[in-house]
Amino acid sequence: MVIKMKESISNKEYQNIIDYFKMRGLEIKDASSGDVKVIGIIGDTTKIMDSDVYALSGVENITRIQVPYKKASKAFHPEPTVIDVCGVKIGGKNFTVMAGPCSVENHDQIVSVAQSVKESGAHVLRGGAYKPRTSPYAFQGLELEGLDLLMEAREATHLPIITEIQSEDMIERYVKDVDIIQVGARNMQNFHLLKALGKIDKPILLKRGLSATIEEWLMAAEYILAGGNDKVILCERGIRTFEKYTRNTLDLSAVLAVKELSHLPVIVDPSHAAGKWSMVEDLSKAALAVGADGIIVEVHNNPECALCDGAQSLKPERFDHMMKQLKQIAPIVDKKL
Repeated sequence: MVIKMKESISNKEYQNIIDYFKMRGLEIKDASSGDVKVIGIIGDTTKIMDSDVYALSGVENITRIQVPYKKASKAFHPEPTVIDVCGVKIGGKNFTVMAGPCSVENHDQIVSVAQSVKESGAHVLRGGAYKPRTSPYAFQGLELEGLDLLMEAREATHLPIITEIQSEDMIERYVKDVDIIQVGARNMQNFHLLKALGKIDKPILLKRGLSATIEEWLMAAEYILAGGNDKVILCERGIRTFEKYTRNTLDLSAVLAVKELSHLPVIVDPSHAAGKWSMVEDLSKAALAVGADGIIVEVHNNPECALCDGAQSLKPERFDHMMKQLKQIAPIVDKKL
């Protein structure tokens, strides 16, 4: 429920309205814009009669929100959310580039790639320490050693780092050492993990599930927001369809849908969507063109020998070429890169 106040409302009338809903165990969110006072009511409002609310002095209009996600809804937060990560802005007019290897393999590899992507203009270093894989026999990541190596690369380049979390028991370590915590597609509906991440003050990148609808994706974000953590970044990484030529099918329309429905920033992962490095550059340009708030791209200095996802990783020189093109496109679509 969204309530717009009359322009003439007094402070006492405003407080009486706030108290009315608080007494009924409902959460109040200020959604005011300029001189227009607006509040959002979060919780079970089905027993609240519109006539009772209109009877409160100072109420001008009531709008019932039909979507099940409340805090993720644009109705409660009309302005785009901008998240600050160590000085890097994600959302709004910014186009943020996260780049690095799929998996951290050794010190020389991660530091070399980090330095290369920074020189090309990347804002955030990505790298997997824990790798959830379809096969139990595939490389699973260096785990804690990988986290330590990511921290060394951050120290060498001063780039914020993003890496994927797999379980609740790692949250304390991630809060301490990681700048953005990534929730992978397979964990999008790991509700215990989402609830736990809602209790921390750390940016969360939430990837869309393999077959998740946009509503399911936003509801997953709602779990984090409902816990009190409002630093959520959405990531479209391709969905599973009948098509087998690409690894997944990139749903660029999801970017536009999220922009219509939510205030949360949304970025695109062209690497996992295509599964082919030859498509990554053009899909990245397409993501920028449709209004995405950034991309997360895999870059490896020797993809042919990569322990994970070498086929979809750009070499540093290709990444540099792509960044130069993106910098030319960004002003045309009113984005800052």
